[in-house]
Amino acid sequence: MRPRKCRIVRSNPLVRFFKPQGMPLRGLEVVKLKDEEWEAILQSDYKGLDQEAAARMMGVSRPTFSRTLSSARKAVAKALVEGKALEIDGGDFRLVEEKKPKREWKTTGD
Repeated sequence: MRPRKCRIVRSNPLVRFFKPQGMPLRGLEVVKLKDEEWEAILQSDYKGLDQEAAARMMGVSRPTFSRTLSSARKAVAKALVEGKALEIDGGDFRLVEEKKPKREWKTTGD
């Protein structure tokens, strides 16, 4: 069996835990969403990238991206449909924060 390739995640979620309103946490089952699954949903469903482009961004093949996205959607659907909490945590990934271009200031001549 081939070793699993580390996925590239480009940002951290603003919130890592969601639960149904009015339900005490102690009575809820928690569904885990891996960081790379969150990244797949972000790139595909939120940003609208096609799977080929999103796979390149994450450093994986298109079929691997498709499996990751499918797994992510199942986890989110399970939490929503069954009224469970959703936690974004863990996985096999490397965080690569995107560098923002530096703003260049131009001065008008002396």
